[in-house]
Amino acid sequence: MTRRIALSVGALIVALLVLAVVPLGISITDREHDSFREETAARARAVASAAEEHLSDNHPDTEAADQVANAGRHGDCALVYDKHGTLILSTPCHASALPPSAVADVLRTGKAQTRQNDGWLTMAIPVDDTVPASGALVYSRPTDDLNHQLLTVWGWLSLCALGALAAALFVATRLARWVGRPLVELDDAATRLGEGDLGARAAVTNGPPEVRRLAATFNAMAARTENLIHGHRAVIADVSHQLRTPLTALRLRLDLLAADVEDDLAVELAGAQEEIARLSRMVDGLLAVARAENSVPRATPVRLDRVVADRITAWEPVAAEREVRFTASGPAELTASMGPGDLEQALDNLFANALEAAPAGGQVEIRTSRPAEGGTVTLAVIDHGPGMDESARERAFRRFDTGRESGTGLGLAIVHRLVTANGGQATLEETPGGGLTVRLSLPAGPSEARTARPVRRDRRPPRGERTERGERGERAERGDSGANGGGTGTPTG
Repeated sequence: MTRRIALSVGALIVALLVLAVVPLGISITDREHDSFREETAARARAVASAAEEHLSDNHPDTEAADQVANAGRHGDCALVYDKHGTLILSTPCHASALPPSAVADVLRTGKAQTRQNDGWLTMAIPVDDTVPASGALVYSRPTDDLNHQLLTVWGWLSLCALGALAAALFVATRLARWVGRPLVELDDAATRLGEGDLGARAAVTNGPPEVRRLAATFNAMAARTENLIHGHRAVIADVSHQLRTPLTALRLRLDLLAADVEDDLAVELAGAQEEIARLSRMVDGLLAVARAENSVPRATPVRLDRVVADRITAWEPVAAEREVRFTASGPAELTASMGPGDLEQALDNLFANALEAAPAGGQVEIRTSRPAEGGTVTLAVIDHGPGMDESARERAFRRFDTGRESGTGLGLAIVHRLVTANGGQATLEETPGGGLTVRLSLPAGPSEARTARPVRRDRRPPRGERTERGERGERAERGDSGANGGGTGTPTG
């Protein structure tokens, strides 16, 4: 901004100087030219007056010769002709920019002629007012002194203009820095706040009053945001503890009761256990959505191929039981910029949904790519299940929007909030041939050469998705499909 302000002010000053200095210089130049011609004409008239006394009044040529000699001492050239065009007096130099016929024209018409050429100003004038004239004078004066004087004038004007321009640029630069530095600091503080540094604040002691008020307003907003996020985090932690503990205790008691009851009552207790498990998953999903909505992730570089391979390894036991296989494709070393663990959590939800939707013997495809426009990387999770109609895809990112009795409708909401919180975009598309494609457009991260992020090597599915023999009936409920079974799975965490 400092450079732009300085350049803008400099351009304005240059325009003003051009509009002021150039016309002034032209005016001074014209005035100097006029003064030079008038002085040359005065010198020529003095010589012509002395020559008139000799040619018209038959006086001795002594005074005329003195005037011619005086012109020579000044470095001028003077040539005196009689009425027949005969040269009678002259200085040692004979410089003239006039054609030879100029003397005859002056003698015949009595009109003066002036021409400037080759560094000389030459005037041919009659020596008297008669027509034809009794004589003519050709007076030439070098323009070296005039050119030197004009060069001096333009030099001083240029120096003054450059001095004014330098002073204006200095003042503009200082002013721009005075205004711009607090804005740069405010931008840096806003960037750090956006990256998750809730303690980021801007200085309020620099810059004009408007900028200081803006910084103070930003600090108040940042403080309120910090308090709100900390408050939400505390509420989430309390709710997590207060809800999970009694649910776990209730499930354990039901397990104990189920061990000592008859068959009919055992069926009822099994149904109650399933409802408790579903309630637990819903609580976990709500907490995951709350975390995603109230978190400010601090972006770190994430290698897509490594995270995808890690999560495929974790979900392969579940996929094998459902006779579904994973395939991954895309360029190596694609890097996204996301909060720690966010991509893993999003993939866990998408994989859970895709495994629920994919038919036995089918496959789930994971494709990564780098769009031509740059700045983002794309990750797509593709299944070939029932898919979603257009209206279901439009509602899929809303909470609790599911067309199945067993789903919670929170998985895609979690994915959407995790991706958007990191500055990305999540979209749902119909898979050619049937199925659902979830496409994540993520901010591109730095190159792999600067990436040193450890990869999580958890070989188990996330909590709530472990494939224990006694919970196979529950696994069928943990997908969270949409209207046609193409939504997302239970949140993991």
